[in-house]
Amino acid sequence: MVAEFDLIRRYFTAPIADAATGVCLGVGDDAALLAPAAGHQLVVSVDTSVVDIHFPVDAPARAIGHRALAVALSDLAAMGARSRWCFMALTLDQHSAPLSGESDAWLADYAEGFLSLCRESSSVLAGGDVTGGQLTIGVTVMGEVPDGQAITRRGAKADDLIAVTGSLGGGAGGLALWQRGERDLSHPLLERYLLPQPRLAAGQALRGLATAGIDISDGLLADLGHLRRASGVGAVLMPESMPLATNLEDTLGRDAAIQAALGGGDDYELLVTLPRAQLDEAQRRLAALGQTLTVIGHCREALGISGVGRYSRDGWQHFSGETP
Repeated sequence: MVAEFDLIRRYFTAPIADAATGVCLGVGDDAALLAPAAGHQLVVSVDTSVVDIHFPVDAPARAIGHRALAVALSDLAAMGARSRWCFMALTLDQHSAPLSGESDAWLADYAEGFLSLCRESSSVLAGGDVTGGQLTIGVTVMGEVPDGQAITRRGAKADDLIAVTGSLGGGAGGLALWQRGERDLSHPLLERYLLPQPRLAAGQALRGLATAGIDISDGLLADLGHLRRASGVGAVLMPESMPLATNLEDTLGRDAAIQAALGGGDDYELLVTLPRAQLDEAQRRLAALGQTLTVIGHCREALGISGVGRYSRDGWQHFSGETP
């Protein structure tokens, strides 16, 4: 494997310092100098991906790079932010598969996956770190939202509708297929699991309409719980109305598919609340982006959640003792 600074220069350095990117000084110095747009608030989030916890050790390197950035960008999407910059801390175990003996090829594919999504999301890699140890990727993302327009978890009100973008359960379905030995990344469920798409454009389109929002990373019920507690509302869900990912029901069966949608996690869709009067406009805006918004319930004054019945299950939590 090439030395640390040669690795950074070869795979992760590009001439990016210009007014258009907002990067005054980028990769190659002690820290970056950034210039946020006037009249905007800075939105910052950090996410860590650990081998065999968040992604399989034998996943394609390109997918690992894409996924590490995608799951971090999803937090910006949830707040209606436009992505601007990212920072990556890459910890490499060069002595274990898949890196041993083919580290240059692995790094080239990993970098292509990461940087391709950078280009697609208009995110500039402005700095980071490379070190040795268990394969781990820490990604910090930074975006912007006009002053006072961020979508937070705190604005939901009784009688607001609860809606989700896209479809649910694909992340859990893809993981199940991977664990069964499926390796065809063109399969819709494996694609959803290994190559999630952060809903940045949808989040921006929902600004001014959604009263609260969160991305679905740990499972619908778990993430709805975070939103409910922050807003001080309860919820009534309609599990049978949830939009299920393509091929999910055929792969898992109806009940298991609904359970995957409720508790499986790794979907990275947006869960939002909005007044009933705003639904048509919200759906129109998302349709213009080629995306959907499906109502799956409503908020209520009484705390707690109802309607899930036998499907009830908590989502993923670290340190719970469960195996992902």
